[in-house]
Amino acid sequence: MVSSSLFHRRKQSWPPEEYISRATLQLFDFDSAAPPEHAWRRRLDSHANILKEFSVTFREAIKMVRLGIRLWSYIREEAAYGRKAPIDPFTRESCKPSASQGVPLGGMGSGSISRGFRGEFRQWQIIPGIREASPVMANQFSIFISRDGGNKKYASVLAPGQHEGLGKQDDYGISSWGWNLSGQNSTYHALFPRAWTIYDGEPDPDLKVSCRQISPFIPHDYKDSSLPTAVFVYTLVNTGKERAKVSLLFTWANSIGGISHLSGDHVNEPFIGEDGVSGVLLHHKTAKGNPPVTFAIAACETQNVNVTVLPSFGLSQESCITAKDMWDTMVRDGQFDRGNFSSGPTMPSSVGETLCAAVSASAWVEPRGKCTVTFALAWSSPKVKFLKGSLYYRRYTKYYGTSERAAHQLVHDALKNHKQWEEEIEKWQNPILHDERLPEWYKFTLFNELYFLVAGGTVWIDSQSHDECTVNLPQTTRKLEEKNVRVKGRKVDYTEHIEHFATFGSNQSDRAVLAGLPCKDESATTEDGDPADFSHSSSFLDPQNEEDVGRFLYLEGVEYIMWCTYDVHFYASFALLELFPKIELSIQRDFAKAVLSEDGRKVRFLAEGNWGIRKVRGAVPHDLGTHDPWNEMNAYNIHDTSKWKDLNPKFVLQVYRDFSATGDLAFGVDVWPSVRAAMEYMEQFDRDNDGLIENDGFPDQTYDTWTVHGVSAYCGCLWLAALQAAAAMAVQIGDRDFAEWCKVTFLKAKPVFEAKLWNGSYFNYDSGASSNSKSIQADQLAGQWYTASSGLPSLFDDGKIRSSLQKIYDFNVMKVRGGRMGAVNGMHPNGKVDETCMQSREIWAGVTYAVAANMILAGMEEQAFATAEGIFVAGWSEEGYGYWFQTPEAWTIDGHFRSLIYMRPLSIWGMQWALSLPKAIMEAPQINMMDRIRSSPMISRLSGNESGIRIVAHRAGCFGNSSFRCTC
Repeated sequence: MVSSSLFHRRKQSWPPEEYISRATLQLFDFDSAAPPEHAWRRRLDSHANILKEFSVTFREAIKMVRLGIRLWSYIREEAAYGRKAPIDPFTRESCKPSASQGVPLGGMGSGSISRGFRGEFRQWQIIPGIREASPVMANQFSIFISRDGGNKKYASVLAPGQHEGLGKQDDYGISSWGWNLSGQNSTYHALFPRAWTIYDGEPDPDLKVSCRQISPFIPHDYKDSSLPTAVFVYTLVNTGKERAKVSLLFTWANSIGGISHLSGDHVNEPFIGEDGVSGVLLHHKTAKGNPPVTFAIAACETQNVNVTVLPSFGLSQESCITAKDMWDTMVRDGQFDRGNFSSGPTMPSSVGETLCAAVSASAWVEPRGKCTVTFALAWSSPKVKFLKGSLYYRRYTKYYGTSERAAHQLVHDALKNHKQWEEEIEKWQNPILHDERLPEWYKFTLFNELYFLVAGGTVWIDSQSHDECTVNLPQTTRKLEEKNVRVKGRKVDYTEHIEHFATFGSNQSDRAVLAGLPCKDESATTEDGDPADFSHSSSFLDPQNEEDVGRFLYLEGVEYIMWCTYDVHFYASFALLELFPKIELSIQRDFAKAVLSEDGRKVRFLAEGNWGIRKVRGAVPHDLGTHDPWNEMNAYNIHDTSKWKDLNPKFVLQVYRDFSATGDLAFGVDVWPSVRAAMEYMEQFDRDNDGLIENDGFPDQTYDTWTVHGVSAYCGCLWLAALQAAAAMAVQIGDRDFAEWCKVTFLKAKPVFEAKLWNGSYFNYDSGASSNSKSIQADQLAGQWYTASSGLPSLFDDGKIRSSLQKIYDFNVMKVRGGRMGAVNGMHPNGKVDETCMQSREIWAGVTYAVAANMILAGMEEQAFATAEGIFVAGWSEEGYGYWFQTPEAWTIDGHFRSLIYMRPLSIWGMQWALSLPKAIMEAPQINMMDRIRSSPMISRLSGNESGIRIVAHRAGCFGNSSFRCTC
């Protein structure tokens, strides 16, 4: 959709020649050792400035004082139970956030470790929901070089020594190491999931070194992409006249971040494996009853590379072998004693003692010669334990078993398979990287924003593991009598007037079934609140099809600890649908199941102080929980999200988009009852029977500090889009009565929406009379974005769409620092930022990308990329605020961030979706579904009592026996 000449005039943003000499690049022009032409770059001596954190204004603080008091009380209450509240704005990390991040390590869902652009290992998230931001400085790569019979020697840690705690005098710990690298001739190049660090003559002027970091993030590969491992390929080029003995050293502390290395009972164990893979296993006994973790560090021995290990050294003078002893040995010998391989496991560490290990790989490099040395890191923590007791096995255990010692095999396979991984990664990335129509910054930012799918606290479990691991699930869910769902104060009984189609196809298991029955609540309390027998049927976790991919969670953000926050997933889900569509469908199934369930436990909502129930039947949950995901949803308790107006339409829109893009009929059949229930639930918010939902005078949508009155552009547009999507899906599923209701409602609601909000150039924020009712909201056409992304006809005429988007571009984008910051959420028509609340004055990276995607779909490519480039300039460029690989939810015009490492910026993949719509959507007949649905002037609100839901099912029991009645 991008014109061929649009960006030809743009300068190539960061050519590698500006960072590395062309001669050095040519030396590495083999075996992927050279950094790519398109990458994010930084010099290692760049200052990692401290980031400026968000604060509320005095006026905002006054408005939120009651919420603050209630939130403080709630946080203390959770702490008394040993739990962390999902939102805690009062606690600051001991490690101040800085502009130091880089590409994280490992695949998805098995814990993650990030690596800063200067080489430090940081942001530890091995235990779900727990993050240790500080780097473990003992974890390093170092180099030792000897030339001319030992007369020329160089020894240095391969990271600049610009860190607190280094440089102590008479230290036996890591300060005794050679922190000799200035970093002025060394550069970092990032193109997720790979990164390159080039040492151009540091520390030896005649040795060029390339370190290539590779993780197994491979789209559509549901096995290797789950592996907790990473590979480091060192390419050495000797430009001197003497041959050089080069030893590379990989040191690792037995730690999962923070002060965990001091907890005691940790054991290290050397190993010699197959195919020359040798190293050390570091068995970590986690504190507070969390499952143990085993790390493996290893190198691959070849004809020219000799691998030795030191199984144990410490960081204090009391250690048997100190860090200083280890360093001195490497300076002197360039290797360790090979007898160390037979030393066996170490004694368990004492409380307060740090246990580290080292792997050395040594090689001779001839004059003008080249050599490759490969290291790998793996960690195995097979069990996921959530704070309220549920245990699961991680996805990778399906292939490697459930022992922590699987780290041994993981590290071996990583060293043997990384070249194949790289081939697949390049095959995926090259078509985009070589597309000359696209801006340079967009290409590498697109891939680098995917860091969140590794570093966003992801958990990926094996569906088969639940029965073996789950313990003591709570008795929580309220059972509704006679399988009824309450809509707008009345019962709708789906059990009557069942109609069936004839069998579908030649396969007798493909039968027509009733899909309108709600899930049977076996996990329940009675209507009187008495406990009922509770047990999640195994079908809740069983594979939904033959190609089971397990179940997937990712956090809203590392500061907002809620799993799969759905109003935000609305923006981020394009990345999963594009790259791992089976995971996206799995998440949608989880939410579809949740729609038809209810949890009657009482919850206090902190914004208003009122009480309600945790999960209302028919409402899409805000999230899948925090401390017991899937079983205890809606960890968010600021507002009652059962009254939010965006969640249900967003569910319907995502389901339809996924259904139309994948063409998965079984998925459509499985989730259709939930789609219908979600739409019916929304009727209660149409209080004047004009077909259009109204907001309720509080922040009842994803902008949860931004109050809305009456009809709103954001929620109203989402509702119109959901009506159209539900109608289209109903026609394809076979529920034509419901399709007709959607059509009639849409045709009634659309003119009302336009009459109340259209002002001639854009849609007003809402139909109320507040000071910001006429504000220009950047996100006002979110529903149109999904409509166009799903191949449905536009909600409005092209003139209104383009006029609104142009207004957003002219005001929300270009009137804020000349368009170099992204789109501010709210702007008054007089050109001043809407400062009604903190969110109206913020810039949200994820929303800006979504607006840009909407512009692309509307044929406004130049405005689209100029809009999104503001996020790159402010967040990723050298003159920006330093948000790379930690893109926050929001920042203010003066550069104060809120909520680092956040899910929503994955919506940049919505731009890529718009640029290359899937074949299934592009080739779909461009027929207005509203014209295909029969129209009846006598139609009234349909219920299950009036007409059964008739659909064609790919198989019976879509959610298992507890969900649907099978007629097979």
